[in-house]
Amino acid sequence: MTGLSFLIPIALGLSLCGLVAYFWALDHGQFDDPDGAALRILIDDDEGGEA
Repeated sequence: MTGLSFLIPIALGLSLCGLVAYFWALDHGQFDDPDGAALRILIDDDEGGEA
């Protein structure tokens, strides 16, 4: 029972840290262009010939 008195606040603290990190990333535009990186790999920008 004493283990729960340590684990529950630790779990709540970690979940709060995760929630803060998520809202920070959302506020700083980390999720603005989710398809850009997936489509960027299809662009062939190889200007030179084969080596």
